Amino acid sequence: MITNMKIHLYFLGLFCGLLCSSCDLVVEPSDSLTTGTLVTTSDGLRNALNGAYSLFKDHVEFNGVVSANNMYLRQYFQLSDFASDDIVCGQVTTDPLWYSFTQDHTPTQANTRFFWYISYKIINTVNTVIEAVEQQGEINAETEQLLGECYFLRAFAHFNLVRLFAKPYTHDPNALGIILRLSLDEAAAKERATVSEVYQAVIADAERGASLMNNARGTQYASKEAAWALLSRIYLYMENHEQTIQYADQVINSGRFTLTTADTYPSLFPNAVSGSETIFCVAFTSVDDYGRGSIASMVYSDGNSGWGEEFASASLRALMEDTPEDVRWSYIESSTDESGAVRRLNGIPIHYIRKFSYQDGNPNLSSPIMFRLAELYLNRAEAKAKSNRAGEALDDLDIIRTNRGLLGHLYQGQAPAGLTALEAVWNERRIELAFEGHRMFDIYRNKQDLVRDYWGYHLVGLRESDIDLSRKPTGFANIRLDWQHPRSIYHIPIDEILSNSSATQNP
Repeated sequence: MITNMKIHLYFLGLFCGLLCSSCDLVVEPSDSLTTGTLVTTSDGLRNALNGAYSLFKDHVEFNGVVSANNMYLRQYFQLSDFASDDIVCGQVTTDPLWYSFTQDHTPTQANTRFFWYISYKIINTVNTVIEAVEQQGEINAETEQLLGECYFLRAFAHFNLVRLFAKPYTHDPNALGIILRLSLDEAAAKERATVSEVYQAVIADAERGASLMNNARGTQYASKEAAWALLSRIYLYMENHEQTIQYADQVINSGRFTLTTADTYPSLFPNAVSGSETIFCVAFTSVDDYGRGSIASMVYSDGNSGWGEEFASASLRALMEDTPEDVRWSYIESSTDESGAVRRLNGIPIHYIRKFSYQDGNPNLSSPIMFRLAELYLNRAEAKAKSNRAGEALDDLDIIRTNRGLLGHLYQGQAPAGLTALEAVWNERRIELAFEGHRMFDIYRNKQDLVRDYWGYHLVGLRESDIDLSRKPTGFANIRLDWQHPRSIYHIPIDEILSNSSATQNP
């Protein structure tokens, strides 16, 4: 009886704690800007907007705690890539990335809760700036640029939320999406908009942003081309092929960006801010060396720089194995022993991921790229392949492959044996954009099952003695996940459900 009472009291305390701490998730955070305190000068607006950009990379207090593991981008890549078939986990971990990897989601997992919180904090911050600017009336070109950046960031944040917490548009545009926050005076208790409504709001914001941004400030800030790139991605997810191609063309033909070559590609990610392909990145500096709390630390270690627990998967490497000259192998670094054999962790081959390392020579530092030119070629190629323009789609792939050192492996308008042009596009997209937050979404929006028929700790109940790399595993959960499975998306975090009586939970 005493034990049961303690249990009930514990959960009552947990409920109250979550309820109290979650209030900040749906109302203006106490440290945010307000139109009453915001200095409505160009410098003041610029500083306010820079604060919004910083929220993508800062360690922000959440529920009274500042954690080295809590950072928008760290959670973003956990929730997207670590739930895909590009990653294999080398061991059990207490980091909440584990729940993404195993698909064993809960409403209380720490990474989804923080990501939801920080996303709406970003949205609230830019809403504050938007309101302050638009109350001024007539504005100059510099302020227009800043306002356009706000609309872009609001679109980007809402779009990432709807991709993670709602069904893909191609599954059901009328399904429950996420909560749209488009002004400061909205009620805290608000229903989830439909997926279609979220997409239309995001499109409206991206279009508005593109119309205002005419003074590009550098790749670490939003630009007209970044808004076009976002629109191309959005329309790709909607399977609106004409609009996907239109916005991809606008970026490609802008003249601002060029594909890196076989010689320059390896330096793209360590030098993202100045990279010729980079359209928009989140800029980190040496001050932002988060060590074992960095993105890189999860997927790379030079020996002691990070945890290095997640590796490039066997299925991704198998897709690339016929083209060892592909320069994209440079983002996969195998850990080898003195004899040259690949080391293993718990029987899992160690193939580290280097897309988030070696900015300024630091193994834990990078400026993660959110949009780059290669994606636009791939967006266009997929839209063309789905529009019965297979030859043109393969030509786009050849442009990329030429620049990745594959002159001997060009398609020249003909799909390889055993593949359709669309399948060739999907394969190229997987290789080119690996570990950049695309793969999980690409699988599910195209109504494909997640297939992870390779050894790793996503095999629930795995023991080291079970490992036999000569055969495929059977009898374990979560090797394959049906594209309609509820775990293809995340639960709405418990904080929102407890504090917002109008919010509906995912199944």
